[in-house]
Amino acid sequence: MSTYAELSRDQLAALVPELLLCGHLIDRSGMAHTIAAFGREGMTAVAIEEWQLASPIYTRRMQRALRFTGDSVETIFKGLQLDIGAPPQFMDFRFRVDDHDHGEFWLDHCGALADVEPMGEEFVVAMCHDIEDPTFDATALATNPHAQVRPVHRPPRRPADRTPVCAWTVIIDPAHVPPAVPAHAALIANSVAARTELASIDPAEEGLADYTGPLLSDLRFADFSRSALRRMAEEICLQQHLLTLGFMLAITERSDTATALGIGRKQFAGIAGLTSERIRRCLDLGDDPRALATVLRLHPALNPLSYTGTDISVLNSVVRLRFPNNSGAQTDGAWPSMLTPDDLRPLDALVRGVNPRFVARVAATDQHGWTVDIDLADTPFREASEVAVTRFSTGAGFAFTDRGKPLPLTVV
Repeated sequence: MSTYAELSRDQLAALVPELLLCGHLIDRSGMAHTIAAFGREGMTAVAIEEWQLASPIYTRRMQRALRFTGDSVETIFKGLQLDIGAPPQFMDFRFRVDDHDHGEFWLDHCGALADVEPMGEEFVVAMCHDIEDPTFDATALATNPHAQVRPVHRPPRRPADRTPVCAWTVIIDPAHVPPAVPAHAALIANSVAARTELASIDPAEEGLADYTGPLLSDLRFADFSRSALRRMAEEICLQQHLLTLGFMLAITERSDTATALGIGRKQFAGIAGLTSERIRRCLDLGDDPRALATVLRLHPALNPLSYTGTDISVLNSVVRLRFPNNSGAQTDGAWPSMLTPDDLRPLDALVRGVNPRFVARVAATDQHGWTVDIDLADTPFREASEVAVTRFSTGAGFAFTDRGKPLPLTVV
């Protein structure tokens, strides 16, 4: 069963780019706490490792789901358009394909750069040089191990308002030596998240069932079928879980278990609250218990259901949320595993993205799992500091625009 199946095609078309953007903002939450624990150099190393571990796995998943498998530059570019590392418009990737083995992309706008430039040139270099070099190649190798992504120019920007903000070549050559496989690649590849099966796309539905056609200048999600959009949404949720698994592996390598869990919970709380807020606004929901139940059913931390096993119901004015003791998410150590009856802080941040008066209380525990009841307190709670940190990003208030009919990008 899919909770996204409850939405209309129009609702899903609006929600999918939101999920991509929220996935991108995971690092705005996590890296702030990583810097505090390990400094800028430690943060850089963690960011490289998490993306290297996650992006090849989820890139191949999306390629299979939308049937655009191949080994070309065009295939690489299609994958970027459905990657939480490159959410549309916020990270405004533009593409040119010269032939099967050669192409270029550039960013007309980079929300990540807008976030980092005020922090100073050292942080810009860490992101646009130290992190991008190995992680762009890691994403490309999911399509072709001999693909290399190299800069034409990139920040620090000179002059300070230079546009496009960066430009890169992508060249496939059998002489290129593939990058080394990360040490923990097999752990992520064999995770339950990586192996989770999702419902197939119905080719008989109205709209595009795949991305087998030409590379488009932009993806207009409204052109896809309802079941294709549902599959995209669930794949994007798994992207977020896989990125978090990579993040936690990298953090655990550098700290003890308790410290790593503490950082993971802060990362979870920060992005959970902001994501709830954006889902609520995207679907024009209220702030009552039924609106909360809808947000919980769609929140990437609790999806897909085949992975998390959560159950949500509404009982009068109370929203009841059930966590099973056994699920793929629990086995992997993904977000739901960071919630316990003794520590509900990330869940409180999540529900207060809908209404600051919501509070979660443990209602029952048994050998199969535990249940939380969420209702309204008399007065609002102050926003969690983790959410406030994540709100630093320009992505917190970013608004998507309608760019009209996309153009096919033919080979130059």
